[in-house]
Amino acid sequence: MTALSSRIPVAVVGAGTMGAGIAQVAALAGHPVLLHDTRPGAAAQAIAGIGRGLEALVGKGRLDAALAGRAQAALRPADTLEALAGCGLVIEAIVERLDAKTGLFQALEALVAPDCLLATNTSSIPVTAIGAALRRPERLGGLHFFNPAPRMPLVEIVSGLDTDPGVARTLADTAAAWGKTPVMTLSTPGFIVNRVARPFYGEGLRLLQEQALDPATLDHVMRACGGFRMGPCELTDLIGQDVNAAVSHTVWTAFHHAPRFEPSMLQQELVAAGRLGRKSGRGFHDYCEGAPAPAPRLAAPQSCPRSITLYGDGPLAAALGRRLQAAGHAFEQTAPRDDGRCAQADGAFLYQTDGRTATQRAHDLNQPATLLLDLALDPDTAACMPLAAALQCPDAARAAATGLLQAAGFEVAPIGDAPGMVVMRTVAMLVNEAADTVAQGVCSAADVDQAMLLGVNYPIGPLAWCRRIGAGTVGTVLTHLRRSCGERYRPCVALQSAIHSGRPLHDA
Repeated sequence: MTALSSRIPVAVVGAGTMGAGIAQVAALAGHPVLLHDTRPGAAAQAIAGIGRGLEALVGKGRLDAALAGRAQAALRPADTLEALAGCGLVIEAIVERLDAKTGLFQALEALVAPDCLLATNTSSIPVTAIGAALRRPERLGGLHFFNPAPRMPLVEIVSGLDTDPGVARTLADTAAAWGKTPVMTLSTPGFIVNRVARPFYGEGLRLLQEQALDPATLDHVMRACGGFRMGPCELTDLIGQDVNAAVSHTVWTAFHHAPRFEPSMLQQELVAAGRLGRKSGRGFHDYCEGAPAPAPRLAAPQSCPRSITLYGDGPLAAALGRRLQAAGHAFEQTAPRDDGRCAQADGAFLYQTDGRTATQRAHDLNQPATLLLDLALDPDTAACMPLAAALQCPDAARAAATGLLQAAGFEVAPIGDAPGMVVMRTVAMLVNEAADTVAQGVCSAADVDQAMLLGVNYPIGPLAWCRRIGAGTVGTVLTHLRRSCGERYRPCVALQSAIHSGRPLHDA
């Protein structure tokens, strides 16, 4: 099967933001589109809104006027379900309730032709469960668009147990013909994006609970060091704390309360207080008029250390050398050390985190002046570097380490001595979940990276990040985290196998 011809009428049921967005996408692709909603006048109102949006795009020079006119003319409201009988594809975008969706599809099944394809835009309900109520579940698949549908490029093509592979392929080809990037996934909890993204929120929220840093600093570190477009606090404020918490709880429940998906008590408190984020005016951050912008807690300026030594040519040590040289600071470069040290500044000893706390590492090395650096997406260009010191670390060593990083052009974010730090801990868990998702046959390695790039705007895919830092590094970090923090951090079998075999993890 191939993409549906643009001559075939498409119906969208549900005229909310998502349904209207999907209808706009189909109309711009040339299909006649019927939009239906049970609320009187809602479909016509949504079509009028689409028209205004298209006109605005034309006015900004982002859409051809003739194409906008054809799309607007292709959209028609449908007052009844019976009006959808002649469509070749019906996409459901109604409330996220299983009973509502199954009732709708049962009614549609009695109306449409036998070769009409049925698709659900659900983000959390198994396609298998929806299809179980149908006489012919093989023609039902998931078309999971991301909000806003006209702008977001990703569409998850979801196959339930009974979905015909040809139907899934046609849905994927049709999404591609509509200008979207489809990824194929099985109907498992969270599909790809809402499953693999859980650690991005979960680890950030746990770091806040552990008092490692504050929300503004967490967001700043994830942007300025990790390369993410938004930090977890500002992103959940944008999504809605209630919405994000509900998805987290759904995934946790569906995975039989697996520790790695455990919801955040801190987030539950925000929801209970009505601090839902931007839509309520306050979440982790304050969005009320006149409220100051969130400001990270950064270290005060320190003088450059008198003596700087860099060890080996690893990514972090090499980047420190280039940055110090560009800033005109002298340093010594020497051979790598067995203990993994990347730099020494006067009496301070700096290491990249391996999942242990700085305090434990200082104990293991018998070196009180131990400080840890985080993972950076690109240590040559990162603006910020988190710094964690052992509890037994002298103040002079903290100042020397801070001065070294500032001399190299980093903002320094002092954080509490949390195992795995911030970016490294989050990335290790993202890699672990992505690897497990692929190993379970939910999707391909290429699709998991594509989904996270396009669905949530990650700087690189989790498996690409693993190739950059090495499966061994990820495994070591998770193993140390597991020893100190429990089963939440157990490396998945696929990651363990990659480490033990020396073979790449799920080559994309």
